[in-house]
Amino acid sequence: MPTDRRTFLASMLGAVALPALDVLDRTNAGKAARLEADPRRPQYHLLPAANWMNDPNGPVYWDGSYHMFYQYNPDAAVWGDMHWGHAISPDMIHWHHLPVALAPTPGGPDESGCFSGSAVIDGDRVAVVYTGVVAAPETKATLRDGAHSYKETQCLAFGTGKDLSTWTKVPQPVVAAPPAEINVTGFRDPSAWRHGDRWYMTVGSGVRGKHGCVLLYESTDLQHWRYLHMVASGEDVAGQSANPVESGDMWECPELFPLGEKHVLIYSTQGKSFWQSGVLNPETLIFQPEQRGLLDWGAYYAPKTQLDKSGNRILWGWIQETRPVEEYRAAGWAGMMSLPRILTLEDGVLNMQAASEAEALRQRPQNFSSSADEDRNQRQIASMRVKGVCGEILCVTRPGTTTFEFALADSQDDDAHPWLSVRYDPSNPDQTMVDGKPLPVGTTPTGELELHLYLDGSVIELFINRKAAFTKRFYYGGSRAPSAGMRITGQTSLISTLSVWPLTPISRDRLTGVTS
Repeated sequence: MPTDRRTFLASMLGAVALPALDVLDRTNAGKAARLEADPRRPQYHLLPAANWMNDPNGPVYWDGSYHMFYQYNPDAAVWGDMHWGHAISPDMIHWHHLPVALAPTPGGPDESGCFSGSAVIDGDRVAVVYTGVVAAPETKATLRDGAHSYKETQCLAFGTGKDLSTWTKVPQPVVAAPPAEINVTGFRDPSAWRHGDRWYMTVGSGVRGKHGCVLLYESTDLQHWRYLHMVASGEDVAGQSANPVESGDMWECPELFPLGEKHVLIYSTQGKSFWQSGVLNPETLIFQPEQRGLLDWGAYYAPKTQLDKSGNRILWGWIQETRPVEEYRAAGWAGMMSLPRILTLEDGVLNMQAASEAEALRQRPQNFSSSADEDRNQRQIASMRVKGVCGEILCVTRPGTTTFEFALADSQDDDAHPWLSVRYDPSNPDQTMVDGKPLPVGTTPTGELELHLYLDGSVIELFINRKAAFTKRFYYGGSRAPSAGMRITGQTSLISTLSVWPLTPISRDRLTGVTS
């Protein structure tokens, strides 16, 4: 559960001048050296030089570059004092950090934090709509989760220049309060888009004691918004809790966008991220879902999309820590961004795969050559390793009539507990077990099972048949990253593809996670 997303530090900082994030204060040499040497830090996933990262905010392709903004705490490796970190990339893979884009303004509508939002292109500038929060008594608060009491409003800022390094905030909220007729469980995470001569914007919310929902607004100028109605809502939840996100009667980070011939709604609640595909009625502007599912079955939350330079719909997500807060606080860093994922629809079902830009990181592969000799096959598999937990694996097989099992573990320890296990039993053809959890995906229409994995420090992103994703965090001791090995049982002679690529780190060290 992403509980730390709403756990503020004891004291909040105001706006301060901040250096570029890829320059860690060298006066704190001990901290810098510890971060650089931590083998659990990723080498090709985006994260700041130090401290806390969570939601992707306002990813946008602008003037030939990709910009990623994200929730960032500049002072600690725990959630709090939310700023918008900022990184730029030519290809969504190789990143360079820029100075913080948005920081809380003392006395402003975001003095207690700049929460999540989205970016749109408005002529010769980029506009971001985001949620600003201030401390408030419960009678005026929209965020009341049993521990905090905050008023949330929707704010606007404009970025200019080729690298979007200059930002100007509109001083007052552009949406100062939720609809008066709704007793909301929250009011945050705006997502805007343009259609014709009008702007539209969704805001995550919920009806207290009932269900989560998405509110819809319209505007002609991004600054004056009119509430329309709930564009989507869930079923009434069975139980309640002090934190409405945990019970499901608050939907965070919603986004509604066209994909193929349909529309797709994504939102996050109860520690998971969901998708629905269906029809956005052009007359009523009500979303009518037809199919639904989970965006990711693992440590993945608060996703956000953008269009790439070719018009593909790209999904980003926050990869959470799953170790105790005391451990990542001591480590000095927490959270990372997922790899970019291309979204498509097939018969209304959402498909995803890592963007092809990631292939630029591949080095010379190790390729499996199948034979009828099981012992020979197993010796080959045992020799194929991902050194330093920094690589990519593609396995395609026809499971046959016996159970097929695939596991990743420390290749130096034959008895090591698997970091990740995948099991397909042909007696249950419509599901695949991952770490003992049933995922509703079987083989392809041609009878194949495709497993595509990306390993990086302490994370695995797994894609099964491009129909299901599972993000796994795993942690090991020691000061060096081990080599990952595969264990495969079943009819290995039916494996058509098994390739292992070492991947090139995107920086010289683990300190920044980016090129300098």
